[in-house]
Amino acid sequence: MLKNLFQYLLSKSGKNYTIDQRIPDSLIYQTLTNRLIMLIRGYFKLYRKVYVGSNCRFLNIRNISIGQHVTIENNTTIDGFASEKICLGNNVKIGAYSKVTCTSHFSKYGKGLKMGNNSAIGDFTHFGASGGIDIGNDVIMGSFISFHSENHNFEDTTKLIREQGVTSKGIKIGNNVWVGAKVTFLDGTVIGNHCVVAAGAVVNGSYPDFSVIGGIPAKIIKSIK
Repeated sequence: MLKNLFQYLLSKSGKNYTIDQRIPDSLIYQTLTNRLIMLIRGYFKLYRKVYVGSNCRFLNIRNISIGQHVTIENNTTIDGFASEKICLGNNVKIGAYSKVTCTSHFSKYGKGLKMGNNSAIGDFTHFGASGGIDIGNDVIMGSFISFHSENHNFEDTTKLIREQGVTSKGIKIGNNVWVGAKVTFLDGTVIGNHCVVAAGAVVNGSYPDFSVIGGIPAKIIKSIK
């Protein structure tokens, strides 16, 4: 009975997988109870239907756009002070202890973050969104991932590096991409559609559709096609 209810709720939220019958009812009950508490918390914090974990912070809420069935897990901070809206599509999930930062310095107002429908990322993610981060639809990502959409200038040896300003090309990830744990994305990175990024890669540059990418610095390992 409880599994049937949970399966129905999953289908209503756009999830099409089938529950493993070995999952005990006690785990399903615990999950449903937790989700209900998160939903109530979302209404109190954001005045809308969002599943929000404990100890989450939202700055400049008016500039944060959130779709349906979005989950933001415990101890996450989302900074909405950006020149463009923070946009989280339908069924987006941001893991616990993650942080979205948009304006790192008062000398430059940050751009922001966009995550497409059905995209999810694991715990302890750092979104450095000063130069803009654009993540497509159906992107699945592991834990301990970092995005750095800004880069320090350092060519002028007569000045301190911290006085030479920054460049901000932004980071873009296409649709249907799998990103392994502990990947670092540097400013200017563009990942095509249907790509895989291996765990631990340091990614900088442009990569075409259907690429498997890995290494430090990241290179194309092979094509999926």
